[in-house]
Amino acid sequence: MKIAVSGKGGVGKSTVSAALALLMAKRGGTVLALDADPDANLAGALGIGSAEQKKIVPISKQIKLIEERTESKITQYGQMFKLNPEVSDIAEKYAYKHNGVSLLVLGAVAKGGGGCACPGNTFIRALVSDLVLYKNETLIMDMEAGIEHLGRATSSGVDIMIIVVEPGQRSIDCAKSIISMSGDIGLKNIVFVGNKITDINDENYIKDSLPGSNFFAMIPYSEKIRDADRDGVSILDTIDEEIRVKFMEILLKVVEL
Repeated sequence: MKIAVSGKGGVGKSTVSAALALLMAKRGGTVLALDADPDANLAGALGIGSAEQKKIVPISKQIKLIEERTESKITQYGQMFKLNPEVSDIAEKYAYKHNGVSLLVLGAVAKGGGGCACPGNTFIRALVSDLVLYKNETLIMDMEAGIEHLGRATSSGVDIMIIVVEPGQRSIDCAKSIISMSGDIGLKNIVFVGNKITDINDENYIKDSLPGSNFFAMIPYSEKIRDADRDGVSILDTIDEEIRVKFMEILLKVVEL
């Protein structure tokens, strides 16, 4: 099962991604969580403490590794480099393991020379393609506000895109943009999760703004989720039963696909 989670920054992508990853890990099997958002909040949502987070070096910052695998220099533009670097061992060697979840943090690639055709970005894209298309583990990808790391070929391996939305126009506009981008690469299985819902008006606003959309759940606003982030603990360690049930609803609907 390969799951991409997207939405505007701050809507709760990392919260949903972490909850699904931890719940799937409790069911057994291997779960790989990929933090593809440059803000990199997934480690905290999984309950990895701040001291341990400092030990996690994003893949994009593994300069020696990227240079070795692409046979190039990161800072040298206009050079030749491998377009199909070896990446099949990256998850095993570089993932941080926590509570049954293996976490890979991509980080942000510094783009230079007028585009994305650089060794770092090529390496990251090759890695994402390998994880999506060739690995047997359950993969949950916490995306940035879009689908930057997915391409037409890679999208064929994604089983579902979950777009997280909150009751606000910018969140809705971002969701519509993601829908359009997903269609451009042929990613059709798109569902929604409403988050930070305070009342029925919030729920109706989201549903009316995205008519005909498939909503897997509406998650109430919770200060306990905020507190988990503040205290550096797993969200599953703090949420109340109502919200845990909501996350389980999402999980069960995903695995039924």
